[in-house]
Amino acid sequence: MRGLSEEEYADLLKGNALDIYRLLLTTSKPLGIREIQRALNLSSPSVAQYHLSKLEDAGLLKRESGNYVINKFVSGNFIKIKHLLIPRYLFYCVFAGTILLMELLWLGQAVSVREYFLSTAATVVFLLIFCFETARVWRKGSL
Repeated sequence: MRGLSEEEYADLLKGNALDIYRLLLTTSKPLGIREIQRALNLSSPSVAQYHLSKLEDAGLLKRESGNYVINKFVSGNFIKIKHLLIPRYLFYCVFAGTILLMELLWLGQAVSVREYFLSTAATVVFLLIFCFETARVWRKGSL
């Protein structure tokens, strides 16, 4: 089995396959075909089996005692903390918000009005970009 490129993983992780992969990423126990079918309201177990086979062939899942577990985590735009998937940009958003708060509280007394305005405006622009990217990644729903 050869390793897939990021583009090949992106092509594979769409629709039901992505939903199944995310479900297995966020659960703490191995799941069987029928459990996955019921959790995602798929039309039949064979639909779940088809997508599970694709993910298993790609090396993303493995079978243990008849149930499926994650074999490889493809992060993309997310970071996995326990069973949560958090967009990477959220950390940048929090960092830019913290810098903006610090600028508003302490920088005003130390520098001229022009420097204060420029640094604050730049931080607001970065904060807006990071917040937009975080929302876009969450809405898009892909890895």
